[in-house]
Amino acid sequence: MQLIKPNWAAPTHIHAYSTTRLGGVSEGEFAGLNLGMHVADNLSHVLENRLLLAEQFSDAPDFCWLNQTHSCDLIKLSSKTPQATNGDASWINSKQRTCVVMTADCLPVLVTDQQGSFVAAIHAGWRGLCDGIIEKSINHICTELAINTSELLVWLGPCIGLNAFEIGDEVRNEFIAQDAKAADAFVAHNNKWLADLHQLAKLRLTAFNGVTITENNSCTFTDPELFYSYRRDGKTGRLATFIWIE
Repeated sequence: MQLIKPNWAAPTHIHAYSTTRLGGVSEGEFAGLNLGMHVADNLSHVLENRLLLAEQFSDAPDFCWLNQTHSCDLIKLSSKTPQATNGDASWINSKQRTCVVMTADCLPVLVTDQQGSFVAAIHAGWRGLCDGIIEKSINHICTELAINTSELLVWLGPCIGLNAFEIGDEVRNEFIAQDAKAADAFVAHNNKWLADLHQLAKLRLTAFNGVTITENNSCTFTDPELFYSYRRDGKTGRLATFIWIE
């Protein structure tokens, strides 16, 4: 099992990782550590992969797997939150659960603060990103916990990169309608556009004064040995990005 650890300055009691596809028992298009139950992989393989992950992180509290729908729904987790709850972001300010999101080109975003008083995991595809899932999640958490945004630490994980994420005018126009500065995150290409999800996310994060952003710029599309990619393969597995409080 090969994992990616965020290169951020989170407190030592905050633990976070992203998986790659290396390891696991899935076969064929899903070969490796596929963690998605909804992608037509053999269910017993996915369950074994999730068990392998849980065994690797036996000190982590129970993973709470969401049913992701490209919404802006943020779920506050507790020991009673059911598995497969609908939502695209989760957070917790206790040690009861591990927040986890799945991706295969979309942008995984992790958030904590300098004190490590909470953790959050956000699934930001272009739709959720455009609709404001990052800002809505952060605003909600900071309001509920009375946290100053200057205390926030944000990590942007591996996703489809600028050189691979081709979109049409309609997607670009939706972002620019929200903020004219978003035009800088698109490059003209073959009568379409190449989009930079990291830049679009960082633009949204400028709304929060003093937030510290770090990122992993690996491209899921261009590295088939390490990453699943829906845009590249269509039928493929899912990676997981997760975070918990020790």
